[in-house]
Amino acid sequence: MAASTSTSTVGSGCWQVKLIMAVVLVGLVGTAARRPPHHVSYEEVLDRQEADRVKRLPGQPADVGFRHFAGYVTVNETHGRALFYWFFEATQDVAGKPLVLWLNGGPGCSSVGYGAMEELGPFLVNKQQHGGGGLALNPESWNKEANLLFVESPAGVGFSYTNTTTDLALFGDNLTAHDAYAFLVNWFKRFPQFKGHDFYLAGESYAGHYVPQLASKILDHNNKKAAKADRINLKGIMIGNAAIDSSSDDRGLADYAWDHAVISDEVYAAIKGNCTFPADGNESDKCNAAWNDFFKAMTDIDLYSLYTPACTAALNGTATVAVHFRRRHFLDGTPLAKVHRGLPYNTYDPCVDYRVIDYLNRVDVQKALHANVSGAIIPYSWAPCSDALTNWTDAPASTLPTIKDLVGAGLRVWVFSGDTDDRVPVTSTRYALQKLRLKTVKSWREWFTSDQVGGYTVMYDGGLTLVTIRGAGHMVPMITPVQARQLFAHFLAGKEMPATPVATSPAPAPAPTMPRAA
Repeated sequence: MAASTSTSTVGSGCWQVKLIMAVVLVGLVGTAARRPPHHVSYEEVLDRQEADRVKRLPGQPADVGFRHFAGYVTVNETHGRALFYWFFEATQDVAGKPLVLWLNGGPGCSSVGYGAMEELGPFLVNKQQHGGGGLALNPESWNKEANLLFVESPAGVGFSYTNTTTDLALFGDNLTAHDAYAFLVNWFKRFPQFKGHDFYLAGESYAGHYVPQLASKILDHNNKKAAKADRINLKGIMIGNAAIDSSSDDRGLADYAWDHAVISDEVYAAIKGNCTFPADGNESDKCNAAWNDFFKAMTDIDLYSLYTPACTAALNGTATVAVHFRRRHFLDGTPLAKVHRGLPYNTYDPCVDYRVIDYLNRVDVQKALHANVSGAIIPYSWAPCSDALTNWTDAPASTLPTIKDLVGAGLRVWVFSGDTDDRVPVTSTRYALQKLRLKTVKSWREWFTSDQVGGYTVMYDGGLTLVTIRGAGHMVPMITPVQARQLFAHFLAGKEMPATPVATSPAPAPAPTMPRAA
């Protein structure tokens, strides 16, 4: 079934609403965006947007103060590939704030399920309702700083789909970037009022591939190929706990785990003695066996957040807890080992995955989101990470050359790292960035959230900035939402993280004590 956009019926009695919307759109176009192409009328643009507008989600709090939209954007008409998106306007100054696309990794994991509903989106599933029946507003949602766009990429992830089943065995970095670029070009045609906004890419984990590669493709099309109407106003990228260099990632993974006392001396010695950490990931059988022992040692803790509770049956209120796995992909597409993913932990609920799965598989929720509209597009349940992608065909061992090119092109490039993650630990990130051989222009220093150290930062030649977040795991906005939003706001503004404590109200003076009787 080819991707389609449902249309809303606007009766003659609602002409006033359409008139108001047209006035708003004209105002946005006049102040912050390009006009739609001459062959597309304002009425057509408004109708397409209105068809995707989410009127109200089941369990959504009333009067949220912003609009949100969801639906499908076709990226390949011949094969019937379409990507599902969820877009949140900023809570204030929609016309003036930038547009940010957030991508989660995997490869094969959902930006809607993780990024939007567990980390930085405005709605979080209410942990008090085991069935995922309610939503709570996220007080640190990033749409307070920007217009926020999530897309499930590539096809086969989440609600995104292809009508050509053989596509699912062809996806790799190149095809994913190609479709993501097609998505953006077509999304901007649906929402032309955002075309002139400053545009940023952000993401985490395997988005260390997705984000730089998509940014490179945008610049290439802007400079050489794209028609003027299709140029994208890309200003910068931000990637967190990002897989950017496989050799550094694996070396740092072992070193960090040993330094943090979660593997034995024997396991560490077996890895260091039998593994050479080559760029292509091809290791000996003895090395692979040592890695399997490494991951077995992580069975009862969360590799992605060492010092927060893992989801257990007792915490989840169930008899058992399922085990989620991700594969570690290399150039030949062969997983080195099955990695125990654990279940992400956040401030609200260490078992939040279960709530999100329950919520997004509800028929009324899917209907409200315009997802799986026929019931036949995706003949399987929504899942946070996809089993439909049967092979990952291409992945460079390192995206460092691409990142260096982006820095050289003048883009703002920030790399951030939660320092309690042992999947892509800060140790790995530091090893990787050292390979760029960039001169340090602003030395390593602490930065502050209120009167507490929020983490550390260093700036390299060309403006490449590394920021660590103290006490955060792999999914930084989930574990430390205040610091994550602070990081995001400073990135968008191009401002360094605060170098000194922010003044706080002094503690009240203690009451005078009465003299004790003799």
